[in-house]
Amino acid sequence: MLAAGNRLTDPEGFRAASRRGHRAGARTVVTHLLLPPGQQVVGMSGTSSSAGPTLPAARVGFVVSKAVGNAVVRNRTKRRLRHAVRERLAVLPPGSLLVVRAQPAAALASYTELVADLERCLQRVTERVVQPGEAR
Repeated sequence: MLAAGNRLTDPEGFRAASRRGHRAGARTVVTHLLLPPGQQVVGMSGTSSSAGPTLPAARVGFVVSKAVGNAVVRNRTKRRLRHAVRERLAVLPPGSLLVVRAQPAAALASYTELVADLERCLQRVTERVVQPGEAR
């Protein structure tokens, strides 16, 4: 289970991250990462400065549609993804929104495959975000 401060639950947050966030996809998952407004264009560092305002923790939401499987399969997939993301919260910039969308292949994938795809997607969206001056 994710801590309450790390859960993305409001529909507007899901919508904003999915529409305006940086996207990376793999066979089993697609991730959308949306940074806080002050970090959208300029590169960011993983630490907050003492002079600036402190940002809230990164929040993560999950989308597992009926295309993945029945309720049992969807819930199992969501639990596995939640566990994998919880171990990787430190790589997310403070104040960011992350939406992890499961693809139908996630239902049959092993946990190690899910983790590998999630790692690859997180690495791609965070690398893309860190590069200063990159045009979107």
